[in-house]
Amino acid sequence: MSQHSPARPRPILEPVSIAIVASLYNNQYVQGLIEAAREELETLAPDAELTVYRVPGAFEIPVCAELVLKGTKPDVLIAFGVIIRGSTEHADLVGESVTAALQQMAVRHIIPVVHEVLLVSTEKQAEERCLGQEINRGTEAAQTAVNMVSLFRKMRASFAGTPGLEGA
Repeated sequence: MSQHSPARPRPILEPVSIAIVASLYNNQYVQGLIEAAREELETLAPDAELTVYRVPGAFEIPVCAELVLKGTKPDVLIAFGVIIRGSTEHADLVGESVTAALQQMAVRHIIPVVHEVLLVSTEKQAEERCLGQEINRGTEAAQTAVNMVSLFRKMRASFAGTPGLEGA
């Protein structure tokens, strides 16, 4: 588990729209991610409009995320889910599918999608990453979201008027 995350970003003091699409499956862990992200965003983006969409499982995250991106155009979308490996390959298949879909929609919509759909081998790993204070992927997701919103705002401002980038 990497412990070398980027430095905490500067707060965004302007309004920002943040969407979270989160699985209900393994809810105790996913809720830990949501709460950690919400807590971090209260500091880093105090004027954020935060909307949370809950779906049954990790496999349903991409289709909901796609609708959110098309329908609401948030500044950033965070995807939260926890997949715990079992005795079959199902978890790996779901994890790969979700990862590919989230990456494709981020590129297609040119809206940052923060991927925190965790594929873990044990419940202990889920606890460490979702309920722990030392390394909580919800906190990291909030920091990544703020970093990406700031970066995209700077980039859009510098690209303003560039043909082909209208609405990017």
